[in-house]
Amino acid sequence: MLPGVGVFGTGAITKVLVPILREKGFEIKALWGRTVKEAEEFSSSQNIAFFTNKIDDVLLRKDVDLVFVVCQPFLHAEISVKALGIGKHVVCDKPMSLNQSDAMKMITFSLPAFTHMKRCLHDGMIGPLSEISLIDVRVQLGTIFPDKYDWMCDAAMGGGALNLVGSHVIDLISFLLKQHVVRVHGVVKSYTKSTPGINGIRQISAPDFCNFQMELINGTLITTSIQSHTVPAKTFSQEVLICGSLGHLVVRGGDLFLFKSKGETTQKEEAVYVDVQDLHFATSETLLPRLYIKGLCKMVGALKESFASKESNWIKEPVQAAANFEDGLYVQAVLEAIRKSSETKSWQRVQINSDSPSNHDQIMRFARMSTM
Repeated sequence: MLPGVGVFGTGAITKVLVPILREKGFEIKALWGRTVKEAEEFSSSQNIAFFTNKIDDVLLRKDVDLVFVVCQPFLHAEISVKALGIGKHVVCDKPMSLNQSDAMKMITFSLPAFTHMKRCLHDGMIGPLSEISLIDVRVQLGTIFPDKYDWMCDAAMGGGALNLVGSHVIDLISFLLKQHVVRVHGVVKSYTKSTPGINGIRQISAPDFCNFQMELINGTLITTSIQSHTVPAKTFSQEVLICGSLGHLVVRGGDLFLFKSKGETTQKEEAVYVDVQDLHFATSETLLPRLYIKGLCKMVGALKESFASKESNWIKEPVQAAANFEDGLYVQAVLEAIRKSSETKSWQRVQINSDSPSNHDQIMRFARMSTM
């Protein structure tokens, strides 16, 4: 039997996640919201019997064995550590994704195009990995801020393009090349100061634009541009270009293309993978990109496979391409370096500091325990 699910959060992701979980056979046993009213309204619209604004009320339920943390990022560590401490399975949304023994696949990684891209890279289709010279990532999306002021508008609470999208980019590079960033240079800006539902007292502090460069230990340069303040609400475009000594690979949306610059008679891109998957439920009411929703479906499908084994209550293979706790801490370190670079207007070294007392130290302890 699949485990009962407790969900933390009532935002746009949760509105899409709950139907997907049910479609895959999971039962939603409990919902947490920031306020009782918020939790009650969401649970009523999604037909969830139990709701609360107290974290422990969800975690201590005996019928909740799997927890999805899709709320404000500043609460991710607290909820994850508590849940892991009492033996719950945890799937945590960006910027850190965790599981009881491994992090679940990031939604971006659940897209087949990136799996195929990684395979092409390691097969040397555009040259040796040591000769990858440049990676260029461009993401454009509609506004990330709601009409009413909430945590998405507050940089200190984890809102903004850098946290919500940049974290995926950082983790993606690690997934594709298995290398870490050594230094960064970034510009992080908040161009949108208010929305129609926000009064003049509480202004938006979260960034809707970030542009940053990252250098890997072997000298490979990654340039990234993420902006959400000049395009229509439902617009989404994504391009990841990787240049090697023999050509380039590029993911546009959910499709993968290959260009061979040497030894080929025709100088044109070749389609390696084309995403033709259709969604089986309505998505018109959400501003989440369809590409993102497809990745979410695949992630939940892999999670179902992990729990559906008759031999064990949990198997690792369906989520083998997963990050661990240390990877999550690494992403946080790169994000912090980018923010500091934007403040100082200079290149910054990436430093992973695990000595200071924090929730991250507790996460690291659980990481070590889970790998024993």
